[in-house]
Amino acid sequence: MSAEQVSGLCEQLVKAVTVIMDPASTQRYRLEALKFCEEFKEKCPICVPCGLKLAEKTQTAIVRHFGLQILEHVVKYRWNNMPRLEKVYLKNNVMGLISSGTQSILEEESHIKDVLSRIVVEMIKREWPQHWPDMLKELDTLSKQGETQTELVMFILLRLAEDVVTFQTLPTQRRRDIQQTLTQNMEKIFSFLLTALQQNVSTYRRMVGAPQEQEVLATPQKTDLAQEPKAQANCRVGIAALNTLAGYIDWVALSHITADNCKLLEMLCLLLNEPELQVGAAECLLIAVSRKGKLEDRKPLMVLFGDIAMHCILSAAQTADGEGLVEKHYVFLKRLCQVLCALGSQLCALLGSDCDVETPANFGKYLESFLAFTTHPSQFLRSSTQITWGALFRHEVLSHDPLLLAVVPKYLRASMTNLVKVGFPSKADSPSCEYSRFDFDSDEDFNAFFNSFRAQQGEVMRMACRLDPLTGFQMAGEWLKYQLTAPVDTGPMNSKTGEGLCSIFSPSFVQWDAMTFFSESVISQMFRTMDKDEIPVNDGIDLLQLVLNFETKDPLILSCVLTNVSALFPFVTYRPEYLPQVLSKLFASVTFEVVEESKFVVSVQAPRTRAVKNVRRHACSSIIKMCRDYPQLVLPNFEMLYNHVKQLLSNELLLTQMEKCALMEALVLISNQFKDYERQKAFLEELMAPVAGLWLSPEMQRVLSDPEAFISYVGADNKIADPVLEDPSGLNRSRISFCVYTILGVVKRARWPAATEEAKAGGFFLGYLPSGTPMYRNPCTEQVLKLFDNLLALIRTHNNLYMPEMVARLGDTFAKALDMLEVEKNAILGLPQPLLELYDSPVYKTVLERMQGFFCTLYDNCFHILGNAGPSMQQDFYTVEGLATQLLSSAFNNLNNIPDYRLRPMLRVFVKPLVLSCPSEYYETLVCPMLGPLFTYLHMRLSQKWQVINQRSMLCEDDAADDNPESQEMLEEQLVRLLTREVMDLATVCCVSKKGVEQNTTAAVDGDDDEAMATEVTPPANAELTELGKCLMKQEDVCTAVLITAYTSLSWKDTLSCQRTTTQLCWPLLKQVLPGNLLPDAVSWFFTSVLKGLQVHGQHDGCMAALVHLAFQIYEALRPRYAELKAVMEQIPDIQLDSLEQFDSKLLNPTLQKVADKRRKDHFKRLISGCIGKPIGEQFRKEVHIRNLPSLFKKVKPSLETDALENEDGEGFNVLFEP
Repeated sequence: MSAEQVSGLCEQLVKAVTVIMDPASTQRYRLEALKFCEEFKEKCPICVPCGLKLAEKTQTAIVRHFGLQILEHVVKYRWNNMPRLEKVYLKNNVMGLISSGTQSILEEESHIKDVLSRIVVEMIKREWPQHWPDMLKELDTLSKQGETQTELVMFILLRLAEDVVTFQTLPTQRRRDIQQTLTQNMEKIFSFLLTALQQNVSTYRRMVGAPQEQEVLATPQKTDLAQEPKAQANCRVGIAALNTLAGYIDWVALSHITADNCKLLEMLCLLLNEPELQVGAAECLLIAVSRKGKLEDRKPLMVLFGDIAMHCILSAAQTADGEGLVEKHYVFLKRLCQVLCALGSQLCALLGSDCDVETPANFGKYLESFLAFTTHPSQFLRSSTQITWGALFRHEVLSHDPLLLAVVPKYLRASMTNLVKVGFPSKADSPSCEYSRFDFDSDEDFNAFFNSFRAQQGEVMRMACRLDPLTGFQMAGEWLKYQLTAPVDTGPMNSKTGEGLCSIFSPSFVQWDAMTFFSESVISQMFRTMDKDEIPVNDGIDLLQLVLNFETKDPLILSCVLTNVSALFPFVTYRPEYLPQVLSKLFASVTFEVVEESKFVVSVQAPRTRAVKNVRRHACSSIIKMCRDYPQLVLPNFEMLYNHVKQLLSNELLLTQMEKCALMEALVLISNQFKDYERQKAFLEELMAPVAGLWLSPEMQRVLSDPEAFISYVGADNKIADPVLEDPSGLNRSRISFCVYTILGVVKRARWPAATEEAKAGGFFLGYLPSGTPMYRNPCTEQVLKLFDNLLALIRTHNNLYMPEMVARLGDTFAKALDMLEVEKNAILGLPQPLLELYDSPVYKTVLERMQGFFCTLYDNCFHILGNAGPSMQQDFYTVEGLATQLLSSAFNNLNNIPDYRLRPMLRVFVKPLVLSCPSEYYETLVCPMLGPLFTYLHMRLSQKWQVINQRSMLCEDDAADDNPESQEMLEEQLVRLLTREVMDLATVCCVSKKGVEQNTTAAVDGDDDEAMATEVTPPANAELTELGKCLMKQEDVCTAVLITAYTSLSWKDTLSCQRTTTQLCWPLLKQVLPGNLLPDAVSWFFTSVLKGLQVHGQHDGCMAALVHLAFQIYEALRPRYAELKAVMEQIPDIQLDSLEQFDSKLLNPTLQKVADKRRKDHFKRLISGCIGKPIGEQFRKEVHIRNLPSLFKKVKPSLETDALENEDGEGFNVLFEP
């Protein structure tokens, strides 16, 4: 290798790098240059001398960086094959570069420093400590040369800690060797870092402080300028030392952090007032204070409650805040706030434990400073303090502390301000807005944040009110009285609802909204906390009267007023005479209209705005809630309530169908208090008479059982000229809706008394089922079953509307009447609603949207009735003659044409509740005949859908459709995912655990599914089949359908469904059929399905762990009986056959002692690693191989025990790098 050769190559490389980095280069030249550089790195035998030449100080920064990259590449990929002398040569030269091969600390580019430190760390990872025992000494020597070298040494130590401890990017044995050696030397490392920090900071301070002293002596300014670079250099080293400390404080023994009377913590506190170093110091402090571990070890952290520390933290916060809103200071404030939060958490953990810690003397000062953050204009800072306040208020010792109790009123006072929704980044109506612009990208972002912040505050306020319930109530009372008398300020934006009315951003509404939330939180807590006799009944009733007498025509404010009525309602239990007034207030709001709206009343569906609609719904739900929670209180006023409702129902146009039914539900709830079967039955008959008359009329029977007649009756075959105002069939639709809503309300609400004795006395009790379950009769059964045939006819008709010939009959205006509503689409795609529209737009804008809403709600409600029928009418429903056949011919009719978005709610609101509430006596007659065909059909349907999706993704990898989140394909794909989850959830609930009942399967609709991953890894060992599961698995067709669906679904591209199915369903199902004679092909297929799942989902840790566990279970259980499984294993790419033989022989030889479960599973995972899918970022990555070195920690005879590092000569290990 001649010098000319190296020079020549280097010249070519310099040209190539210049071409790559030059923005003016053409694509072709750039690619050629890139290819030349990459091939050079891979193949050239003289990489090291070329890299060193290019890295010389005389070259430009870009070229030097490339030279160093070459050296890094050599260490990473060629080290194992390099001769020893070449390694030593490279190492010495790299250390030489640190010593004298870089520019000074202030001039050198940060990317050069970074790559240089990376090269050293890569060598350390391969050779330290066994072959390079003096590494730390060498770094120490280098650091004595000056600031430039010290900073690089800091970078090396930080990078080493990150690779070894934080990211763990090297093989286990090497990691263990290095980490243990680091730990053994931690005292030296810490003392090095602390000394460097101390010396450089004091030099920096002295120099920066110098000018002020010199000014007094009127010395020329020159010295100051000469000192400036030196001071900056010291400051840089200080920052590097803090960053490096931050990489170690997280994991070293706490004793290093608290050594020497917590000298480190004291230094960090003092640095909080040093502008250049304060953020780094706060980071370190935060990591230290957030440490977990033994309580005893954490005790010294309480030193931070001492005078010096508290003074430093508070003065730093005041200074930073006093500087106004500058990003750097704001970031620092956030860190300080986190430090105080973490301190509070440590105090809560230590106080009251066995650690003998007392409440700190400065606890009051701490609370004051913490309160200052809670009252800061930044909404983000305010929210950051909430969790800690909650912990303090909940704490068994601190919650009795007089200092904390004194802060409760202050905290509540601060909450009154913090609940007011201001600070939108696009506005300028509050000091918070400026801070929000740093923290939030958009108003929607801020809105989402604020809603969760407010909910969190509600929790904490309730905890605070446990400690002092009366104060909270008094504040709520004051605020409520103030709002009732304050003039309305609608602000600059007028509501679309009407002139002079509030929008959701109006100052008045924002205040009302906050006050309402506050009073709701504190009043409910007061009733929970205080004894009955202590409740301030008179004050409460006074407030209630004020609210009842308050009149407003503003829908948004009226909604708040209604919430306050509900919040104050518990006081009525002490003074029942106020109930009629409350009812009058609520009934008046049920028919609330804004005056202007009456002009538009053209049809039933007057385009009321969302705000008006909400008030009316709010009033209805308040009435229902009152009847649900206080039925005994309302019962004496039943007649008055009934007359009110009758009066409202007599006018067909006055209320929407939903409002009518809500009022009827309230009546049904009260009738449950009759506790007399005959009386309640007679009442329900009277209540439902109008519905029965309408529903059973010959015309309605014709309409409900014939799709064409139905389309015509609801007006979906018309062509309409004015789609906003004209709606001739609105009344017909509302009649159908009214009947369905009423049936649903009655089925949902009518019940027998909960106490068996009362049920027996009232004539509800029928005896016991063979299983010992008591049987009751529901007073609504007779009425509902009378209407049942027509309900099934409607469901059948509705399903048939999706037949192509029926869709063709829809009128031009209504061609899309059966499509999804926009709101549903947005929810599925996870698109946010624009803020203002929520309240200000008319509810349905056009007759098409009303028609869509009608079909959607009708479909859902029919299935809600079927889902509620079982729990409501029990054996009377399950024994309806031929029920299974009737349901199959109606609800499951024409499923092929039913879209996914309609099938989903059917499974969730009808099939699942029906199956779960069905007693085992009816499994054979009802559930199995229904679920068998259903599961067979669902498997076929999902398989076809996923096949289409997979083909699509193979065909159009680069299709633009995927870039548009609203594209139809995206929506369809997401719907298939959601339907898959629904089906797998249904199978799980039927077959395995009752736990699945409450799982909200819609939770992961929007948002990133992967976030939900990596939770449960191994399935619960005791997952057994339910009685229903066993019953289903006895029937061959159902058993096959469920098993095949479960195992096929593992390779469908939906991680959430895959993980749930793997952990909850697959193994219990397979275990059930193991005793039978499974065909070898079937066993191979099950096992292959799991491996395919690994290929698709292996990149997600949660799925991967669950699938590996399942594959392991199948192989262990079935390999002894089926040699075919070994044949499947042999086809796995890159499998080591000798390792497989070894695994098999251990598995098949029962006499051998069994290896620990974990080791067997690890061995198995290594065997199948060839089929575990990798994330796309790792699929084409070049492998880095780091060899293990001779073991460091062999157990040898005690006499020879010497610490390799203390051994000055390093004999035995000093194989490679001589000092």
